Amino acid sequence: MKIAVLDDYQAVARQCGDWAALGPDASVDFITRPIPADELPLRLKPYDVIVAMRERTPFPGALLRQLPNLRLLVTTGSRNRAIDVPACRELGIPVCGTRSDPLLAAELAWALVMALYKRVAGNDADVRAGRWQPVIGQSLKGTTLGLLGLGKLGQRMAQFGKLFGMEVIAWSPNLTPERCEPFDVECVGKRQLFERADVVSIHMVLSAGTRHLVGRDELGWMKKTAYLVNTSRGPLVDEQALCEALHDGRIAGAALDVFDQEPLPADAEILKAPNVLLSPHVGYVSWQNYQTYYGDAIEDIRQWLAGEPLRVLEA
Repeated sequence: MKIAVLDDYQAVARQCGDWAALGPDASVDFITRPIPADELPLRLKPYDVIVAMRERTPFPGALLRQLPNLRLLVTTGSRNRAIDVPACRELGIPVCGTRSDPLLAAELAWALVMALYKRVAGNDADVRAGRWQPVIGQSLKGTTLGLLGLGKLGQRMAQFGKLFGMEVIAWSPNLTPERCEPFDVECVGKRQLFERADVVSIHMVLSAGTRHLVGRDELGWMKKTAYLVNTSRGPLVDEQALCEALHDGRIAGAALDVFDQEPLPADAEILKAPNVLLSPHVGYVSWQNYQTYYGDAIEDIRQWLAGEPLRVLEA
């Protein structure tokens, strides 16, 4: 049985799971670099089982139909929009998921908020360059946190904001005051959120309707002193419009963990923008989460071999 573990960027999958538990007949290849799309059919053709990192390598039906040996596809996490699950079902390929920490991304989002307000990266650069206290940071207390989305991650962010003495407001297309009330969050209109917030943090699912949810209009509504934080999905923000807003000083800054294209190309415009803090899509990354991911992936494979597939994705 040949197994490929894809997109192991940090080269940690081998040590985050007991792969030997799959037995002596299992051969596991750990692939640490992205495979170009045009090379995927040939590179993946020999494998019986593929373990995919959530939403890194896409598996459309056209690719799946060129993998005649594939018998099981495992994805980290409980959903993967990059996999054509109906095509897998048509081809008789079970797709199994894993458990994960659903609130982990909120930890990074809050770290980015804190880093912006306290100039963590700038202070580090100043000290290394021999500059001592050239710029003053800001207090969070009394400022306004605007949340785009009040699901599990947005709710956790609201808790963090309240602990630091912030006013918390929220908007999403179907959000109601009744849903906001248990979290002591004010439900506002979209424009009102952007106009009032001192920092806007995005916690929405990417779909056709939410692509470029934050564009030129929304950035134009923001205060010149306000920040934008995105730890959800890159295309929720019009990256070009954000670059222009940063260059023009129309907002104070931004912090991004996600981008239109990942890994971020060396010539990406966002790398040239001022007052932006960048992170390489690690909102879900921790040793604990990786151990859960790969431990569950191994369990998925063993259960499938036993004829009892576990955590099967239906959509």
